[in-house]
Amino acid sequence: MDHTELNLKEDDDSPIMKTIKGATTGLVAGSIWGTIVASWYDVPRVERSVALPGLVRTLKMCGNYGLTFAAIGGLYIGVEQLVQKQRMKSDFVNGAVGAFVAGASVYGFKGKSIQTAISAGSCLAFTSAVLDIGGRTTRVDIGKEYNAYTTEKKPSVS
Repeated sequence: MDHTELNLKEDDDSPIMKTIKGATTGLVAGSIWGTIVASWYDVPRVERSVALPGLVRTLKMCGNYGLTFAAIGGLYIGVEQLVQKQRMKSDFVNGAVGAFVAGASVYGFKGKSIQTAISAGSCLAFTSAVLDIGGRTTRVDIGKEYNAYTTEKKPSVS
């Protein structure tokens, strides 16, 4: 394969792959955050001499945070891609709708109330819209292609 074929393969991300990547990233980030949160809590006095209950509690917390973040990431990207396909536009509205659905469904389910669902969905939608409108990005495309290795021959020293 030459460079153009590789670039086309890398850019060819289907909505399903983007959703899977979003959910996987959420799972990893949530598990890491669950580990950090579990380390903040003091182990109860009964569990200090026995390691297994403390480890089980930590793993449950990691799993809980990991699954929550994975659900939010997967729903956000999935709904955003669905809305983008339906509207045939790529703007901040797609992300805001995806964020609202993700926040409302996940946190509404966990909070077991409509008010919690609407509040969480609105907060995530507002945050997503502000970040999208503000143009926050980690990469700016200037049209220059960078390779991991040089493609030009070095001039001979002799």
